[in-house]
Amino acid sequence: MEVAAIFALLVVVATLAALALTRIAPDAILMAALGCLVISGTLTPSQALQGFSNPGVITIATLYVVAAGLKETGAIQWLAHRLLGQPTQLRQAQLRVLLPAAGLSAFMNNTTVVAMFIPAIQEWAARLKLPPGKLLLPLSYAAIIGGTCTLIGTSTNLVVDGLLQSERGVSLSMFSLAWVGVPLVIVGGTFLYFFTNRLLPERQGVLEQLEQAREYAVEVEVEAKGPLVGKTIADAGLRSLVHGYLADIERHGHLLTAVPPETELMPGDILVFIGAPECARELRRVHGLKPASGDVHKLDIAHHQRCLVEAVIGPDYAGLNQTVKASRFRSRYQAVILSISRNGKRIPGKLGVISLQVGDTLLMETAQDFVEQYRYRKDFLLVSGLTDSTPPDFRKAPIALGILAGMVALSATGLLSILEAALLAGGGMLATRCVPMSKARRYVDLSMLIVIAASFALGAGMTDTGAATQVAQWLLLADNLAPWMALALVYLMTVVFTELITNNAAAVLMFPIAVSVADQLGVNFLPFAITIMFAASASFMTPLGYQTNLMVLGPGGYRFSDYLRLGAPLSALVAVTVIGLVPLVWPF
Repeated sequence: MEVAAIFALLVVVATLAALALTRIAPDAILMAALGCLVISGTLTPSQALQGFSNPGVITIATLYVVAAGLKETGAIQWLAHRLLGQPTQLRQAQLRVLLPAAGLSAFMNNTTVVAMFIPAIQEWAARLKLPPGKLLLPLSYAAIIGGTCTLIGTSTNLVVDGLLQSERGVSLSMFSLAWVGVPLVIVGGTFLYFFTNRLLPERQGVLEQLEQAREYAVEVEVEAKGPLVGKTIADAGLRSLVHGYLADIERHGHLLTAVPPETELMPGDILVFIGAPECARELRRVHGLKPASGDVHKLDIAHHQRCLVEAVIGPDYAGLNQTVKASRFRSRYQAVILSISRNGKRIPGKLGVISLQVGDTLLMETAQDFVEQYRYRKDFLLVSGLTDSTPPDFRKAPIALGILAGMVALSATGLLSILEAALLAGGGMLATRCVPMSKARRYVDLSMLIVIAASFALGAGMTDTGAATQVAQWLLLADNLAPWMALALVYLMTVVFTELITNNAAAVLMFPIAVSVADQLGVNFLPFAITIMFAASASFMTPLGYQTNLMVLGPGGYRFSDYLRLGAPLSALVAVTVIGLVPLVWPF
């Protein structure tokens, strides 16, 4: 083996070790590796930077904007609530998790899907008196498997497709992977449905108990022409909030207390909820409700540009010992107080006549820049925005869903490539203001794109120096190795890399090795490339291999051992299915 090949292998090994054993940011590690290959002369700058112009990487960047439009308009949330419904028992809840999560993840970023499903599942867990751990890990696994059904279902598929285009001139269609992905969803979903209860122990989530949280009263009004009119409280999902409970209803000047769940909602009903500050966030995301406070409507801020903020009154607050109304709070701060908490308990009565004191905690609706504006002012001791409290602009949800459907249709019929359709969809989201440009920029995960693009340099270093060919020879172990056995070895090696480092980096590193294995065996390279797509997504045994696994770790109260309990048998099942089906669809 030549010196350049040895150096490339050493850089790859050092990169893998740094990713697996240190807490250094992955994008910094990969860029350092790229720098080593360029400075040493192993790669030219153009070779090292080719990943930044790869079609797969650009497609992923564009799809971040599409996902942003779907989230900002509430399109995913709208779909989720209609698909998930209101289950009454665990089995029904599990089925309602597995099918929609897998289906939506085939066409949307699975990280976004999981993020939108987690609150709904926590709601079920609270209402059904079930530990959320019985539902959240299957949610992540279903989203991962569902993403393998289409080319846009996961970034890994797009990365490998980009490599196929640049290295071999082969381009896959939108539903090429469905021949294996759909059976995988059926097999994996069936396993999760029947074995989750047996293999996963009961775990309590990390949500704070309501009685231990800061308590507020929040009033909302039922919109006259909204979708909640005529629905019962139970059907509207208002009896099963995670962070609060419905205390009273004010109807035509009369106060209804201890209302039963079968009570039908009427236009103009004022609903009084009591609970933690996150209760207001939950209510703001229910389509058909609006803030009941008259002052809220006086804010000169568009509804979908507002957010919820908690602030603690400081000793330099100008309106100390004055009532809220007398201090002209709204006009002074361009914020409306929704509720006031003192010593951890809500203060009852009309907000306008309450005199504010040092230490009072206010729950407010205001502009998104309030936190930055007042964080370092002495009016307040502490200012913090509630995560993801900006309400979606539901009016544009049909537009966002239409853009997504158009993107899928154009790419599936072959009228446009995946990249062209994604660029058109991303431009559509911006042109229709489904997501403003300022927010679209924040949704693009630049560090992830750098990781993927820089990984291409490692792959190029392995290929151009002959290191990939040497590793392929070591992997074959013996002469005349059967192609399906070589395929199994490639799958196993990819899964190990995926569990240790990121799935996209694992796919890029394994691609040249897998292609070299196929070339040395004298067989078709395509089944090996397809296998990498599935193997790089098959991260079920650790929370670190895939982002959705990490997202449910805290809310589900999981331990590392839980991922092995359920993930190890699922990994074996997925491996057998993929290795068995891929050669049948793409023969050697």
